[in-house]
Amino acid sequence: MVSGRRIRVRGQVQGVGFRPFVWSLAQRFGVSGEVSNDAEGVLILCAGGDLDGFEAALRGEAPPLARVDAVESCAAEVPVGEGFAIVASGGPGAETRVTPDAASCGDCVAEIFDVGRRRGYAFTNCTNCGPRFTILTGLPYDRAQTTMAGFVLCDACRTEYEDPGDRRFHAQPVACPDCGPRLWFEREGREVAGDAVARAAEALGRGAILAVKGLGGFHLCCDATDAGAVAELRRRKRRPAKPLALMASFEVLKGYAAPGVAERALLEEPAAPIVLLPKQEGGLPEALAPGQGALGWMLPYTPLHHLLCSAVGRPLVMTSGNLSGEPQAIGNAEARETLGGLVDAFLMHDRDIARRLDDSVERITPQGPMVLRRARGRVPGTLALPDGFPTRQVVAYGGQMKAAICLVKNGQALLGHHLGELDEALTWEAFLQADRDYAALFDHRPEAVACDLHPGYRASQHAQGLGLPVVEVQHHHAHLAACLGENRWPLDAGQVAGIVLDGTGLGADGTLWGGELLLGDYRGVERLGWLRPAPLVGGDRAAREPWRNALVRLDQAGLGDEAEAFFAAHPLAPLRMAAAKGLNAPLSSSAGRLFDAVAACLGICPAVQSYEGEAATRLEALAGGAGEGYNLPFAKGVFDTAPLFRQLVQDGRAGVPVAQRSWRFHAGLAEAFAAQARALVESGRAEAVALSGGCFQNALLLDLTVKALGDVPVLIHRKTPANDGSLALGQALVALARLESR
Repeated sequence: MVSGRRIRVRGQVQGVGFRPFVWSLAQRFGVSGEVSNDAEGVLILCAGGDLDGFEAALRGEAPPLARVDAVESCAAEVPVGEGFAIVASGGPGAETRVTPDAASCGDCVAEIFDVGRRRGYAFTNCTNCGPRFTILTGLPYDRAQTTMAGFVLCDACRTEYEDPGDRRFHAQPVACPDCGPRLWFEREGREVAGDAVARAAEALGRGAILAVKGLGGFHLCCDATDAGAVAELRRRKRRPAKPLALMASFEVLKGYAAPGVAERALLEEPAAPIVLLPKQEGGLPEALAPGQGALGWMLPYTPLHHLLCSAVGRPLVMTSGNLSGEPQAIGNAEARETLGGLVDAFLMHDRDIARRLDDSVERITPQGPMVLRRARGRVPGTLALPDGFPTRQVVAYGGQMKAAICLVKNGQALLGHHLGELDEALTWEAFLQADRDYAALFDHRPEAVACDLHPGYRASQHAQGLGLPVVEVQHHHAHLAACLGENRWPLDAGQVAGIVLDGTGLGADGTLWGGELLLGDYRGVERLGWLRPAPLVGGDRAAREPWRNALVRLDQAGLGDEAEAFFAAHPLAPLRMAAAKGLNAPLSSSAGRLFDAVAACLGICPAVQSYEGEAATRLEALAGGAGEGYNLPFAKGVFDTAPLFRQLVQDGRAGVPVAQRSWRFHAGLAEAFAAQARALVESGRAEAVALSGGCFQNALLLDLTVKALGDVPVLIHRKTPANDGSLALGQALVALARLESR
């Protein structure tokens, strides 16, 4: 034993090449000792050489995929011999975090197109890239605990794997054509001889629709420049209008879009999300995203994608491989069964996918980055809890739509991946699997569970049946808490004004809320303002048929004649009777349904929406111009919508363009809520304003609201979705705050 140091590194430090990084630093600074992985992260026992320089480099020169939260060092008597050793991982446990899947690095991309044994190999990876979470079956993260366990390393790969100086040192998915997964092209249940990528590219060039097995599931793929193929894909998938994601190399993408510096940086991140980029005139079929102002683009993020995109040389549709409303397929047999009737052929491989992960969807707005769907490449990354929260374990289950689970442990919140709508049976099965999966992988033992107030939500029913103390959290309070938590707002930092605009959530008074001005913090909120309630005639049908919302809002404004002119083809009398008698017509202050009503009045998909948010996103895409926002006067806690609709109709009679009327609606809504929230800060009742809820994924509304708030502190979502995808995070924080106060 000699006098030295015991150094603990915490964070995202396993499966990212941290141990060979430490080894190389030890050579550089003349340090002896050893480094290992264990349940808490990376442990270093060291002595000799320049220990101060060594420790400083640990903090400042971490590998590309690492995230260092803490480097804890103390003097210790350590067993040190000659040189510096990388030792085997310690026992199982999950105090450290698991690394998200990472897009192919430049070295690996170059390798698959260069001369060598991995030329054209679709499963090339190294320590700096490749699958992680999607192949992980247990902890610690070693090859035996991944779906690569059945592929025995050949001598050449093992040499790389065991060499601390090689970029493939302990890269768990390392493989080559001699020992790794195999790719093939399959048609009508039979493998087709020949180069699989070449066969696929040839088929795509003929207008075929393929199922392509990726990292977190299958994609449905076709040539995005082929209008006929796009139309046929929509017909087969029964997806008439929802935007389709695109994939292309950056060089090809530049011919169809003009990403800015921030957008390019986001596209090229290791997470490789789908990034919304403004449409350009011409070049691609309108059917890719009808009525939208942007297309969702992603760069190839696996060697297979790089090879396929290079072989085709044109943008490809890469949309989730599933039947509408169902989770995407991940298994080969599952894909053959569920996708066989949708595709002409399969591009298949034999590396199993351990868990289903959709592609993340993000955008750059005038207010910075925005996450619309948090999934592949982002999970299971964690968020540090704000100051003041106890280090207790809780689990939260989110809402009914855009479901996601949140686990809190050791001062970190793990917000899980996007699961979808829990009404769908297969999505519910995926939810239950994710619950078991996360608990096992992260050794999570919650002492309490948080859920939404709504007793009809399947996630809430699940929480109630676990036998744990249950913390019920009002929907919009959870939205507010999620925004506070992402922004590291301390537990005792004071109250904030919350503008929470979304579809619907059960309110504390038993009605359906959705257009709210709140004052509060993690522990509780007070409702100070809301949109004038209107009946949702037909219940859930009101969310699918915008004309229903327009009818009741126009009637409230004394514009019944206009409603009859706009919607003469619809059965207005029975709906009016239902609204008057309250028959399946619950009152709601929903901002989402207000968007639908305005869209219907402007002729935007008034009869029916083919997907959630279609009317609102088309309304945003259409908006243009300037001028004064429509008036929503505030009195006795109510934002009155009647003047807005009177002005909207008056503008229509005066021939004001639809684009400007849309803009005036956005501006009026932003200005009305911002004025009241700003007043709360200026009066000293609030310390800042937080913006949350699905409506704030509208970049125009977000920008106009932030500008209307002026110079008061504003908190917005940048790393988590403003929609229900972050609801579980807010629930978990509220639960922790209440546990802390007991």
